[in-house]
Amino acid sequence: MHSHRIRARFDERCIVVYQAYRHEIAEAAVRAQKFVAPFSYERMTWVKPSFLWMMERCGWATKSGQERVLAIHVLRSAFDEAVRSAVPTRESVKHAAIRVQWDPERDLRGKKLEHRSLQLGLGRAVSRSYALEWVQRIEDVTPLVHRMARLRSEGEWSAAERLLPEERPYELSAARGVPSSESRPA
Repeated sequence: MHSHRIRARFDERCIVVYQAYRHEIAEAAVRAQKFVAPFSYERMTWVKPSFLWMMERCGWATKSGQERVLAIHVLRSAFDEAVRSAVPTRESVKHAAIRVQWDPERDLRGKKLEHRSLQLGLGRAVSRSYALEWVQRIEDVTPLVHRMARLRSEGEWSAAERLLPEERPYELSAARGVPSSESRPA
């Protein structure tokens, strides 16, 4: 059985999640430091605390509509509450405001690892709060992604590894007796 783990960059106040967007959405978000038009509040938006899982999903910023990678610093209190209230995607709850899915984590070479990483789907009911209230800072990490992709293609694995964002095990806040994220198979 795979273990379920949240690994992330975080500090006392914020956790970093990653998303990939087309140029227009990313440009507007970086400029406003929150998600504004053409970002849509009418669809589910998926956030991933794992940098390497995001790289797997967006093809290192090469997939259509995912050419820009953003590191979004969100309030830990909001993120933790979202994880607590999320419904696993396997339960197929159509109208769940927040969904959670655990996918195999990847290494720098794209190989599946034994543990699973969280991705959190924020539905229409919460996407506006996410976009306008939870977000504290937005960084465009696309240049880093491109540099790392180039190093990978050149076989410079050690150099690419040194550029990886430092992620460590993330525990949900202890409020309300929520168990550790590593032992909670949501």
